[in-house]
Amino acid sequence: MRTVGVEEELLLVDPESGEPRALSAAVLARAEQNDAGQDVFEKELHEQMLEFATHPQADMAELHEEIVRCRKEAAGHAGGIGCAVAALATSPLPVSPAVSMNDRYRWMAEQYGVVVHEQLVCGCHVHVSVESDEEGVAVIDRVRPWLSVLTALSANSPFWQGRDSAYGSYRSRVWQRWPSAGPTELFGSAQTYHQRVADMVATGTILDEGMIYFDVRLSQRYPTVEFRVADVCLDSGTAVLIATLARALVDTAAKEWREERAPAGHSVSLLRLAAWRAARAGLTEELLHPVTMRPAPAETVVRDLLEHVGAALEANGDLDRARETVAELLEHGNGARVQRELLERTGSLRDVVTECVRRTQGT
Repeated sequence: MRTVGVEEELLLVDPESGEPRALSAAVLARAEQNDAGQDVFEKELHEQMLEFATHPQADMAELHEEIVRCRKEAAGHAGGIGCAVAALATSPLPVSPAVSMNDRYRWMAEQYGVVVHEQLVCGCHVHVSVESDEEGVAVIDRVRPWLSVLTALSANSPFWQGRDSAYGSYRSRVWQRWPSAGPTELFGSAQTYHQRVADMVATGTILDEGMIYFDVRLSQRYPTVEFRVADVCLDSGTAVLIATLARALVDTAAKEWREERAPAGHSVSLLRLAAWRAARAGLTEELLHPVTMRPAPAETVVRDLLEHVGAALEANGDLDRARETVAELLEHGNGARVQRELLERTGSLRDVVTECVRRTQGT
């Protein structure tokens, strides 16, 4: 069974005002006093963010337990210096992001200007193990049409600088401003993939391979493919669902590759439109169906994703729980819907953040 690891980026906020606080260095210093924190929590581009990474897990229940534990540990470290953590993909309240200045981030700030200084967004990245780069690239080619559905399921960033963005996942729209971000054309082989990456680095537009921000990419550090399309999820169970579906997509794609079934030939232009529609709609309106690239109800598209990867889910023992979590999301909504309902009920973005802090620490 393939292993899965999750990286979550959390927002550091003031527990009273709900405003983001640039305290990641202090939180990391506190975490490093404990040996367990040294290989779990990491600095990110902005000082208002804290990232953690789970260990590779084959059992999704164990992955869920680790995500919950890491969130609680992050909350404990943050609370020790007077702030809190929230699983929010953008700040509901206005913020002036503070860039973490090391050599790498300084180069990025000089190269990309205002993009870096506005790019305070929190994602959920999922690593799924593969046997080789060749298998990994075959997977990348075959999962492309389904990635927008993961964005829709995870959408958790409706607000931007104190206003409703009209998007479910505005984070994904902000992320697209990086020059290397977004969907990719078909590669066909690992050799072509690596040559494409080398050519992109050679332009000088990006610093190195670490700045290849494809929607799905081969990891530099691990023998995995890395899914990068999801918002950080308000509910830890949603994060586990995204990880579960990512693994099932990899299993399904690898099987198709071994059976010499060609990947869908959708153009990057259509994939961009599908990604935009998913970011805009979340689960509340129509999405572009990954097979036809025509509008279809979000519930239909999500159900068809479950059917597409159903055999892999069943083989991994994940089918029942995936169905249950999907049903809960379709009934009660993803993070974007929850945040909007909280604002409608309380009339206060500060109260939205306060409740999201509570949910982050309690899940």
